[in-house]
Amino acid sequence: MSTLRFYAVKESLGRKPIPVQEPERRSDIFERNVFNESSMRQYLTKDSFQSVMSAMEKGTKIDRNLADHISTGMKEWAITKGATHYTHWFQPLTGATAEKHDAFFETMENGHAIEKFGGTQLVQQEPDASSFPSGGIRNTFETRGYTAWDPSSPAFIYGTTLCIPTVFVSYTGEALDYKTPLLRALQAIDHAATSVAKYFDKNVTKVNNTLGWEQEYFLIDSAMAASRPDISLAGRTLLGHTAAKGQQLDDHYFGSIPSRVLNFMRHLETECMYLGIPVKTRHNEVAPNQFELAPIFEETNLAVDHNTLLMDLMNKIAEKHHFKVLFHEKPFAGVNGSGKHNNWSLATNTGVNLLGPGTTPTKNLQFLTFFINTIKAVNEYEDLLRASIASAGNDHRLGANEAPPAIVSVFIGSQLTDVLDELEKVTDGKLSPQEKTDLKLNVVGKIPEILLDNTDRNRTSPFAFTGNKFEFRAVGSTANCANPMTVLNAIVAKQLLSFKKKVDDLIANKKMKKDDAIFNVLREYIKESKRIRFEGDGYGEAWEKEAAKRGLSNFRSTPEALKAKVSKKSIALFEELGILSKVEMEARHEIELEEYAMRIQIEGRILGDIARNHIIPTAIQYQNILLENVQGLKNIYGTEFKEFAGEQMHLIEKISGHISKINKGITDMIGERKKANIIEDPEERAFAYCDNVKPYFEIIRYHCDKMELLVDDELWPLTKYRELLFTK
Repeated sequence: MSTLRFYAVKESLGRKPIPVQEPERRSDIFERNVFNESSMRQYLTKDSFQSVMSAMEKGTKIDRNLADHISTGMKEWAITKGATHYTHWFQPLTGATAEKHDAFFETMENGHAIEKFGGTQLVQQEPDASSFPSGGIRNTFETRGYTAWDPSSPAFIYGTTLCIPTVFVSYTGEALDYKTPLLRALQAIDHAATSVAKYFDKNVTKVNNTLGWEQEYFLIDSAMAASRPDISLAGRTLLGHTAAKGQQLDDHYFGSIPSRVLNFMRHLETECMYLGIPVKTRHNEVAPNQFELAPIFEETNLAVDHNTLLMDLMNKIAEKHHFKVLFHEKPFAGVNGSGKHNNWSLATNTGVNLLGPGTTPTKNLQFLTFFINTIKAVNEYEDLLRASIASAGNDHRLGANEAPPAIVSVFIGSQLTDVLDELEKVTDGKLSPQEKTDLKLNVVGKIPEILLDNTDRNRTSPFAFTGNKFEFRAVGSTANCANPMTVLNAIVAKQLLSFKKKVDDLIANKKMKKDDAIFNVLREYIKESKRIRFEGDGYGEAWEKEAAKRGLSNFRSTPEALKAKVSKKSIALFEELGILSKVEMEARHEIELEEYAMRIQIEGRILGDIARNHIIPTAIQYQNILLENVQGLKNIYGTEFKEFAGEQMHLIEKISGHISKINKGITDMIGERKKANIIEDPEERAFAYCDNVKPYFEIIRYHCDKMELLVDDELWPLTKYRELLFTK
């Protein structure tokens, strides 16, 4: 057949693995294209080097007088790596990275030319900000915005361009990106956690937040992806009947990696090494043609930069291997979607993981302090944490019995639950020497051996403790990790500040010893945060009812969930910590609502186009074939033809019925879309798309998918699930 579908299948079946060269040890090429400490020592003056290192480690500002020396050294290093251009690399609120390339090349009055890159170009640039989302902070004609260098994330060479990680702010100073609030949140958690860590070790002067993300994704042959308008434009299939075989045999999970995919992974990992992205783990995921990549943990700001860079790199490498990467949270119905688990922890500058127990009761008390305060923070701001992962794509995944539910809860395991239960029984007030000894020996002292065997993981929990870290499992695969990490660090910082105030008050006013004061506050927090802890099946209806009794939120859609971002409580939190102002919070709320509505609008238009211009014409074509068959039988058998043509006539009627339902569904959907488009308020418009437009997707899809089973396979125009998911 000459349809695009069969051309795509033929093209993909003829693919051979693209050869990949891995010339050296990975440890030898790691960060080769990164302006890291080693490169800086070689290309910067002593004063310039110390200035950058101080900015990276302590957050100090870089003297403008030294910026010229730094930029000169950076330029010379970049040119030796083959760079011809430079760019300020930033993360606007579009969900993608942004860059504008300028050449080092400059002409001089005498007709000569030089390579030039000054301190001003390094530290700050003024990009046209008119087309980036601002949420009403400025008018469209007010185009000025600024990018400013973030020294804590090293510059790198990408292709032939020197990329300088930067923040992005408006002319009036409001944040227009993901990085700015993240950096502020990291500063807040550093300050709060350091002040609490000093209870246990006076040598602690800094606490770093660490992040280890796990990126799930699908790989589809590029020819097959191009044959599907929905995949090309929406990143997911808007229709398509499930294949007879899906993931029910669990034979793909951790299975042998297909040769073409393995070469893509090898190529990707080599490029990651050059860019300093410490990828370590690769494997097949649950769904067919679904895979996962995970790195070694890093400081959160750098980890976020590396994840956003990785997603761009994956797209580029995939093209070379004739693949298309699908990051959408639910690209295929009937099989698991993709998430991006965010593994979160805190580490001191003395090398201690604050969420890892130690060999002494003091170290275990430190662990319990940060462990219980994190749980308390999630309990206080569970609705805000849910809002941080809200998106049109993630709505398909949360609560779909393949990922955590939309109800935020904390899983800690039965052993740690027993520990908290024991601590809750501690007598009020000061501990007796016997109580303190029993507590330290029988409860606190046994934590390391408890965790040693506590390897169970509740995959239905959105926020689980997994040994020495918390795993935020509900983050969507397309998400910028900065969004949930900003919220998580903010709420924990706020909680730690409150904890320290209470402990200090007990020490000063009640004359309690430090350990007694800490135990008393922790005991109170254990009681207050019991409602957020859940050890059972998050997929069950029983948990929904129980969560409602506990007063936990259950926001099933993005417009519902996003309300928490502009609540008085949330705004007060972010303003108190200096992370975002009320204006910035409201702007981001509006941007996310508008993005949600636009995504549903786009998908609705794509679905209408495919159904009316691909599915219905094909159905009519097949119907005409059946009609000719019936007419032929009538010519042969006369009035008795119905005895021989009954099934064909029944099929004709069924096709007509589905065509009618599809057409009506599209017409009604367009009508609701037109009503939604004239609504000016972003929240009302988002709810209109969610409640009035989106429901038609399933109606239209149902009848299109039924048609797929009726129409001759040779005529069906769209690449089918069995081809998309099982062609290696």
